[in-house]
Amino acid sequence: MKIFRRPLTWSFIFVLVIASLAAYLVAAKTFHVGNWDRGDTDTFLGLRLGLDLKGGTHLVYQAQPPEGRQLTDQDIAGVIESIQRRVNGFGVTEPIIQRLGTDRVLVQLPGVKDVEAAKSLIGKQAVLDFRQLDPATNPNNGASWIPATARDDQGETVHLNGSYLTKATLGTNQSTGLPVVLFEFNGEGGRMFGQITTRLRGQPLGIFLDGQLISSPTVQAVITNQGEITGVTATQAQQLSIQLNAGALPVPITIVQEQTVDATLGKDSLDKSIIAGAVGLSLVLLFMIMNYKLPGVIAGASLVIYAVIALAVFKTVPVTLTLAGIAAFILSIGMAIDANILIFERTKEEIRTGKPILLAMEAGFDRAWPSIRDSNFATILISAILFWFGQRLGESVITGFALTLFIGVIISMLTAIFITRTFLRVLLYSRLARNTALFRA
Repeated sequence: MKIFRRPLTWSFIFVLVIASLAAYLVAAKTFHVGNWDRGDTDTFLGLRLGLDLKGGTHLVYQAQPPEGRQLTDQDIAGVIESIQRRVNGFGVTEPIIQRLGTDRVLVQLPGVKDVEAAKSLIGKQAVLDFRQLDPATNPNNGASWIPATARDDQGETVHLNGSYLTKATLGTNQSTGLPVVLFEFNGEGGRMFGQITTRLRGQPLGIFLDGQLISSPTVQAVITNQGEITGVTATQAQQLSIQLNAGALPVPITIVQEQTVDATLGKDSLDKSIIAGAVGLSLVLLFMIMNYKLPGVIAGASLVIYAVIALAVFKTVPVTLTLAGIAAFILSIGMAIDANILIFERTKEEIRTGKPILLAMEAGFDRAWPSIRDSNFATILISAILFWFGQRLGESVITGFALTLFIGVIISMLTAIFITRTFLRVLLYSRLARNTALFRA
């Protein structure tokens, strides 16, 4: 027995450190390490909750292949990157933007309830161009606009558009106090804008967005590197500045699914899930104590540590917990205790043969390990398959369930084999080990 003392001390200290760290991460709503932030002050235990629990907007877009060629992975990656820039500029907390299948993109915006505003922000192309009045315009027939052109650095006459922009920001007109969009050109665009404003001094310059006239200010002076768009509301100015900065989408996209989730419904589902998890955990602990006595108490303590470590991992990664994910977590609790049941049953068999408790316990762990390893490996393999199918079919519910179950199974193997074994070894050095009745059912 003495051979276990020194490594046992360090193992026990290691378990206590891991459990304490996990408990701190779970108890703290948020935690920061340099620029690395995790947690949420508005959710249960600071966990990252999915749309079905937190509420918000759920959108699925389908990319359309350009004329003359098929969609590529680069096209989808470009769509995701452009949407991310737009959504991040909109100030949405922890959006979920990911590829679904071969040609779809999932966008989940927690806390955003205005579906139309979200669709306008994400899907609009925001093509900006500049036009001038047609000299042949008949005033009686209304204004007629033609492209405002200038010579680029290669000497070619081109239409000035938003591709020459470097930055667009939300601002306020100093004289009127109304919102405006301030934009800046790159070097070539600034030189072209200077040519146009020189030619149109004293005349209107039309600023068009997606073919619609936004404003037509009169050119008062020669402008080279910057200008402003007026005649927009504060909301329009914010969205326009985001869209101009994000650039046009690389390929057209169409919306194929839209949904809003009420936060009240999500809170009710979360509360019921917490109750279900607490009841399930309590029943499992009661079963273990009644059937295995003192080892059951140890298994219960390990199970609580397992739950704390799993929640800490979910929070640190972070894993977005949906209702399906919570179901997988509760399922993994039952699977975590299953390993302990195998170990204790093997241990009881060894005790019946007359072996001392310590040797019986060691033999129980060794004999149960192949069964635990194979059953958990099968579950891990199934989780991987479910995750792959969820990604291919565009079902985020399946991927969330599979990921949560995968993490739970990995951690359950750690707690069953290492933590429970460490606690039992510590127990066997105490006076309780002399009472063999505490180890028999």
